[in-house]
Amino acid sequence: MKFQKRKLKNGITVMHEKRDLPLVSFGIANPFAGAHETAEIKGVAHLIEHLVFTGTKTRTHEDISREIEKKGGILNAFTANDVTAYWFKLPSEHLFNGIDILVDMLKNPKFDEEKFEKEKKVVIEEIKMYHDTPQRHVMEKLEENLYESPFGMGIAGTKESVTSLKRDFVKSLFDDKYSPENYFVTVVGDADFDKVCDYLEKEFQPGNKTYQALKIKKRNRESKEERTHIDQAHFAFGVHAPMPGEKELYVLDVLDAYLANGMSSRLFLEIREKRGLAYTVRSSLDFEKNYSHYSIYVGTTKEAIPKVKELILKGFEEIEKMTDQDLKESKERLIGLKKVSSEEGINVLNGLIFSEIANGNAEEYYKFEEKINSVTLEEVKTLAKKLPKTYSTAAIVPK
Repeated sequence: MKFQKRKLKNGITVMHEKRDLPLVSFGIANPFAGAHETAEIKGVAHLIEHLVFTGTKTRTHEDISREIEKKGGILNAFTANDVTAYWFKLPSEHLFNGIDILVDMLKNPKFDEEKFEKEKKVVIEEIKMYHDTPQRHVMEKLEENLYESPFGMGIAGTKESVTSLKRDFVKSLFDDKYSPENYFVTVVGDADFDKVCDYLEKEFQPGNKTYQALKIKKRNRESKEERTHIDQAHFAFGVHAPMPGEKELYVLDVLDAYLANGMSSRLFLEIREKRGLAYTVRSSLDFEKNYSHYSIYVGTTKEAIPKVKELILKGFEEIEKMTDQDLKESKERLIGLKKVSSEEGINVLNGLIFSEIANGNAEEYYKFEEKINSVTLEEVKTLAKKLPKTYSTAAIVPK
C-alpha cells in the first residue's frame, strides 16, 4: 500500500492511496455539517448537499448524473455531523471527467429558485421516510436522548426547520461555508497524484474563511413512543463513548466485538439464540471530531423490553469473565473485518476522510491493527465497568 498526503497552496488537503486496479474512488469533503447548525436552520447542510446536484451554470441535474453514469460510474454524497462529502467511483481513465463535474458542482451551483423549493419538498419526504422507518427513527430518538438540541435533532432537520429556509439565505451560507482551504480531497485507486494536485490547485482559489462547530451538550434520557400499525418493538440503548484520539476508543472496539458485534457476540447469543427474544441484535460505534457514542439496537416485543435492557446491562457486567482467548478472537475479528471492508475503495475513502477530520491525521486510519493489538484485557474490563454508569434508551412500541 502506498499513501501520499499533500497540503496545496490554496489550502486543500489531498490524500491518495495508490492501487493497481483500473478503478478510482474520488471525494471532496467540506467540514460544514449538522454540528454547525442552530435549531432554527437545522438541516441546512443536508439541503445544500441536495442542491448542488440540481444544476450548475453549465450543467443540468441530468447532465451531472448522465456524465458519470454513461461511463459506468457512481455519483453520490453524504452529510454527517462534522463533514459533508461528495464522491464518485469510475474507471480510472475517466478520473478527470469525474473531477471536472465535482469541481463544477462546488464552484458553480445555480441554486435555482424553482428547484430550491422542489428540493425542500424532497428533503421533507426524506424526513418522513426516516420517521416512518422505526428501526431508523429509534436511533434518531436515542441520539436526541444523548445530546441536547440542536445537535440531537437529526442531520436532516425537521419539517418546520427545512420549510422555513429561504433560497438567498442558503446560497449565502454556501458561499460562506464552502471554501477550498477547508476541503479534504481523497483519492483511492489508480491515479496520478501530482496531476490531481496540479488540477485542484489551478481550479480553486482560497476564500480565507474559518468556522467552528457549536458546543455539544451531553445528557442522558429515556423515552418510549407508542405507534399504531406496527407489530414489533424497537429498542435502542446508548452510552457516551471515548473521543477520537483516546486509546479507549480502540478498547471499545474490542469490547464491542465480544459483546454485541456479530452473530457470535455474547448479547446476540443470549438475547436471540438462547432466549428467542429478538430477530435483530446489533451494535454501532458512531463518532466524528466532536462527539462519540456507542449503541445497541434490538428488535423485540413490547413486553420483552425490560428484560432486554436487563440483559444488556448484565452483558457489560459479564465482561469481567472475558478471557485471554476471547480477547485474541475479538482482535482477530476486528482486524479481519477491516481488511475485508478495505477491499472496497469507497470504504477506505470514507475512513480516510473521517480519520483526517476526527484526528487531524488521516494516517491514523492505517494504524488500526497496531492500535487494536495494543489493547489489554484489563483495559477492556475497566471500560466495561465505566461505560454503563450513565446511559440513554429509546423505544418505539406497538400501541
